[in-house]
Amino acid sequence: QVQLVESGGGLVQPGGSLRLSCAASGNISRINFMGWYRQSPGKERDLVASITSGGTKYVDSVKGRFTISRDNGKNTVYLQMDSLKPEDTAVYYCKFTVGLLKRSDYWGQGTQVTVSS
Repeated sequence: QVQLVESGGGLVQPGGSLRLSCAASGNISRINFMGWYRQSPGKERDLVASITSGGTKYVDSVKGRFTISRDNGKNTVYLQMDSLKPEDTAVYYCKFTVGLLKRSDYWGQGTQVTVSS
């Protein structure tokens, strides 16, 4: 079993920055995928950024403002969010895909990010 613990959300003014962290613990054989998703009220949960051995990907709306990174030694993924906009307001979730022959998805508990003046 793998547990993910998120931290770093909060209230920030437009144009401000936040850094989210997601740390994994437990039976981790191999991490194939690390991603950040977000969900606003009444909307689906959408992928914002991801990182794999092949590199990073971002949704168009956050390109140039968000940066995803990882610390393999700590089994942790980060999301640096700069130039935040009110439309970035959402609950942010991290997801890891873990395993060698059999892959399983694990989700963090979610952290609220509110961008408002």
